[in-house]
Amino acid sequence: MNLEQLKQLKEKAQKQIALRESGKKYRVVVSMGTSGIAAGAREVMKTMLDELEKRGIESVEVAVTGEIGMVDAEPVVRVEEAGGEKTTYAKVNPEIARQIVVEHLEKGKKVESVAVGKAKEQE
Repeated sequence: MNLEQLKQLKEKAQKQIALRESGKKYRVVVSMGTSGIAAGAREVMKTMLDELEKRGIESVEVAVTGEIGMVDAEPVVRVEEAGGEKTTYAKVNPEIARQIVVEHLEKGKKVESVAVGKAKEQE
């Protein structure tokens, strides 16, 4: 394992620890790189924040990131659970963003129709 891989492993562990310690159940990351913004990521982010507030859901931390290498799938939203599982949603629009909030973040059921990937972090 080289130094860069060790740094990445450390960052990943720090994110998981921070999420657990924050008491949040989920961390939602919206890709807001140039292609994401051009595809409507701002509207997706606003819709998610509005819907979380409207429903009084406080167990979610919302963050942004730059490009994640899925330009053709933008806007991309990744939901990270405190236990380490990640679900990636592609081509998210405001309606799908609402659906993610209601189904995944409120009810705990992934929106399989738009999920493009699931992964469990190695601990």
